[in-house]
Amino acid sequence: MNAENTSSSNESLNFIEEIIEEDLRSGRHSSIQTRFPPEPNGYLHIGHAKSICLNFGLAQKYNGKCNLRYDDTNPTKEEQEYVDSILSDVRWLGFEPDQVLYASDYFQQLYEWAVQLIRAGKAYVDFSTPEEIGVMKGTPTTPGTPSKFRETSPEENLALFERMKNGDFPDGHCVLRAKIDLAAPNMHLRDPYLYRIKHAHHHRTGDKWNIYPMYDWAHGQCDSIERITHSVCTLEFIPHRALYDWFIEKLGIFPSKQYEFARLNLNYTVMSKRKLLQLVQEGYVSGWDDPRMPTISGLRRRGFTPESIREFAKRVGVAKRENIIDVGLLEFCLREDLNKRALRRFAVLRPLKVVITNYPETNEVEWLETENNPEDPETGKRSLPFSRELYIEQDDFMENPPPKYFRLSPGGMVRLKSAYIIKCTECVKDDNGAVVELRCTYVPESRSGQDTSELKVKGVIHWLSAAHAKPAEVRLYERLFQLEDPAAEDDFKKSLNPNSLEVIDTALVESALSETLVGDLFQFTRLGYFCTDTDSNTEKPVFNRSVTLKDAWAKEVKKQ
Repeated sequence: MNAENTSSSNESLNFIEEIIEEDLRSGRHSSIQTRFPPEPNGYLHIGHAKSICLNFGLAQKYNGKCNLRYDDTNPTKEEQEYVDSILSDVRWLGFEPDQVLYASDYFQQLYEWAVQLIRAGKAYVDFSTPEEIGVMKGTPTTPGTPSKFRETSPEENLALFERMKNGDFPDGHCVLRAKIDLAAPNMHLRDPYLYRIKHAHHHRTGDKWNIYPMYDWAHGQCDSIERITHSVCTLEFIPHRALYDWFIEKLGIFPSKQYEFARLNLNYTVMSKRKLLQLVQEGYVSGWDDPRMPTISGLRRRGFTPESIREFAKRVGVAKRENIIDVGLLEFCLREDLNKRALRRFAVLRPLKVVITNYPETNEVEWLETENNPEDPETGKRSLPFSRELYIEQDDFMENPPPKYFRLSPGGMVRLKSAYIIKCTECVKDDNGAVVELRCTYVPESRSGQDTSELKVKGVIHWLSAAHAKPAEVRLYERLFQLEDPAAEDDFKKSLNPNSLEVIDTALVESALSETLVGDLFQFTRLGYFCTDTDSNTEKPVFNRSVTLKDAWAKEVKKQ
């Protein structure tokens, strides 16, 4: 084994890496080949992202290769749209498949191997109904009973299987079953299905096939064809492993091996494609890429970065036991990444007008410098216009403040970030008694970076020049579900959060933000991290809140 294939003795390995290192050290394999095998029946979600990072990451770490192989064996649920989105998601996460392959590439070979099993007396065509087969399989504590078709001769089974392939029988009329062990403790070995009849158009093979392989028949053999050395699956496939090995042994083909790890379970989230599809089809979300969805496309639209998701997958790790991960960890990884890269900008979501009464009444504009990102000096500085009329957040003023309130109030003073100290001298109200405008004075000697006023104020708030601010729509997202485990409910949709989206169409932003590109990332000072949405336009840009600035998860970690 090459030196670059081994890990440092100080590096902690997960159990799959330990297996790989031993396989390389012993000479069982000279290199490794992994694969990511999604079914193209929906969009990928954060759980798939963990599997992508694991399979492609192992290949990268050990100088191996990783294929993307679509498990396209169910034509009634698969679409080209999903095929395209999956490859896009894999590439967006930062990985390039060694080969893009399909189970349908191997339909002819799988058919020929099924014929091989039939000839060897290890498979038969069964005309029993699914209900009858279910009863004949027995229970985990009682053996199954043989179908009356189990002893049909290989010659007759070959003819029947040929007729299945030719389309002579209607859907569901019969199936091809493996002949294994009806008394096996593992129910998967009790004569499992290999093929079922489906007169359905396939997105790649068209109408060529009338029979389609079951997952257990296709998966291990596809791995073997591609000479996959380490076939990594989630824990629910542990009972399938015996069948995986049985097929490979009986066919005498390349001995791929299956290894299982714990899937990603995230609180306040559902991961079932079926449930996610319900949310889309029934209009609870705007689509697969709705920023509230746990899909990779939804996370991308919300403003998550590939780096943050890869870091999340790394921190979650690879385990043998199921556990539930706090969604706060995912948000923490995003904050950590965006804090380093996101440009700082001012935005006011709910504007309250401020008039600086001792500032010149002319159209005088003063340009003040502020940092684009204090975490990255290379991003430089930008100039902000300051004028007599400004906007601040409504939440940054309180007429009757409680003790230790450090924002603006009547007679109170506050610093405008990167600008001046101001003092509220009057508040103007409408006929309903609501404050609609503040009259303030500013301290000319208090300019940020040149302050000679010797005044000390505790509060710092953001602002915008009224004449230069541009309108924007801001979408504030919260968790889609109110319960930690919505999937445990009889109807998971009952736990949907009615306040998961708030649309603010009164927002104002810096003028530069009217020309941003879709996917651009920003920190709106004091408000959170945001990205430019696909609905954005130059007249009124649209921004999604990716994550708030508050980091409850990090605080919880410190307490422990």
